[in-house]
Amino acid sequence: MQGYRQDLAYIHDVGFTDFARNAAPGLLNILKRKHVADGLVVDLGCGSGRWTAQLIRAGYHVWGVDQSRAMIRLARGNAPRSKFKIGSLLRVELPRCDAVTSTGECLNYTFDERNSHAALLRLFRRVYRALRPGGVFVFDIAEPSRIPKTPERKWTEGRGWAILVHIEGNRSQKFLRRRIVTFRKLGSSYRRTCETHSLRLYRAQDLIRMLDRCGFRARQLSGYGSFRFPPGIAGVLAAKP
Repeated sequence: MQGYRQDLAYIHDVGFTDFARNAAPGLLNILKRKHVADGLVVDLGCGSGRWTAQLIRAGYHVWGVDQSRAMIRLARGNAPRSKFKIGSLLRVELPRCDAVTSTGECLNYTFDERNSHAALLRLFRRVYRALRPGGVFVFDIAEPSRIPKTPERKWTEGRGWAILVHIEGNRSQKFLRRRIVTFRKLGSSYRRTCETHSLRLYRAQDLIRMLDRCGFRARQLSGYGSFRFPPGIAGVLAAKP
């Protein structure tokens, strides 16, 4: 199942890049403190390339992957000096690199229906093999507490677009679903599209134990530098010795 088709990808790029912009300074500082001041960064779930562009401006080379063709099309415009691939982050072959990042709950999405603890463990092992000694893996995830106590509806609009999101989930099953309806102005009319995004929720401490099994030294983050995560989001920093 592919998510973030043309209209939602566009709306996300023009209206919902605050997380990437606010996280960037702290993420860059984490890389530098871990002595990854240059080299190749792999970005899993690169989206429209806003974080990728920040990495390029900071002097890194970037290889990004995303399952959305529309997002990759935007990323190539936002960060033209980077390399991108369309594919599942759970199955893509990773190049030798100095750091791997994945921001914005990308590891939770079930666009690849194989998403599971076992699939993430296989991904963690591939990341470990791809990283050079001293390399780092930084990501954030949605935990079960991300689920609202009662179903929520959110409405946001911008110039030439509007979006309605219905959010519900099941804490015992650790599952979150967002039903998204978009309206995008095209000429004198608006085009309506719908997508449903399902997320499998994980506890950061469970993933940290999995990373330790792979050989990483991992710990939980409450934010990227001064940028604090919203409720239900946790970060992880894993270093390869």
